[in-house]
Amino acid sequence: MLVNITMKVLNVVGARPNFMKIAPIVDQMKLTPDLTGVLVHTGQHYDEGMSDVFFRDLGIPVPDIHLGVGSGTHAEQTARIMVEFEKVCLSEKPDLVVVVGDVNSTMACAIVAAKLLIPVAHVEAGLRSFDRAMPEEINRLVTDSLADLLFTTSRDADENLKREGVDPSKIHFVGNVMIDTLLKHREKAAALRIEKPKQYALVTLHRPSNVDDPKVLGPILQALEEISRTMPVLFPIHPRTQKRVRDFGLSLNNGVRTMEPLGYLEFLNLESSATVVLTDSGGLQEETTILGVPCLTLRHNTERPVTITHGTNIIVGPDEGRILHAFRRIMMGDWKPSGPPELWDGCAASRIVRIIREFRR
Repeated sequence: MLVNITMKVLNVVGARPNFMKIAPIVDQMKLTPDLTGVLVHTGQHYDEGMSDVFFRDLGIPVPDIHLGVGSGTHAEQTARIMVEFEKVCLSEKPDLVVVVGDVNSTMACAIVAAKLLIPVAHVEAGLRSFDRAMPEEINRLVTDSLADLLFTTSRDADENLKREGVDPSKIHFVGNVMIDTLLKHREKAAALRIEKPKQYALVTLHRPSNVDDPKVLGPILQALEEISRTMPVLFPIHPRTQKRVRDFGLSLNNGVRTMEPLGYLEFLNLESSATVVLTDSGGLQEETTILGVPCLTLRHNTERPVTITHGTNIIVGPDEGRILHAFRRIMMGDWKPSGPPELWDGCAASRIVRIIREFRR
């Protein structure tokens, strides 16, 4: 007699970058009869603009479990997530915990699951900036060292994991779930009626290394003001960045148009038709690569080198001169969009769910 054994999977999200990564996995699990997906939102990003609107835009169901941990220092936030997530694991008794990306929720939930001997799958494993001053790098290293299934977006991520001694049988090159989401929603985003200039630069800026030091933030803002003399600069400003601009007594001219954080579809609409994107976000480096939009990354490094070798990304750091030099090159047409990276084809989630179904400890 055959027994239908259903596998219970906790899908963990916590912060805005996670939502685009979990959405296609949640969708795919709904189509898989022998998988029961339980969506857990830690509440690391918990306000309307940073969380709820993304769930609506992406069609993600209301989370089954919401931990409501809120903000705090890295230690405080990580500790609260661990305490609350342990309760969930003990009550739900999952067969697998899926974590995505590199935020505090990713690491905290991986630690809890590993200590309870619950297998962990890490989506977007193996990315490395090789900069341990980035909190995200610590989260990546810890999570990957504990994971039983490591789903990678690029071949260089595979090599990073192998160099760190990860058993190759745990590593699965599946492509990029962020691109699954982008391709699914691209037409819907394009159909939005949003008034915008014919040419414009689009900016996101949130990393502490860029916004917490006035000697770094000031020159970046000066570069944006200079760019705004050529074209309008649209700047959906992160709450943290807005507070720092105010606290440091900095200002922006009228050519730099700040606005509240946008939903996924609104932002994708602007991103798709931007002349250039300036960002310190890892996800935007990937999205612009697929959209064919030049991207200037305001960091000294990237954990996504495939966006440089196979995409539109240029590393300029937070240096005003380098930002402006690269911008002028782009305006002269001196940049080369490349083809999409391998397996960035909209099918990553189906590969992930297939491997999860086959996984048994």
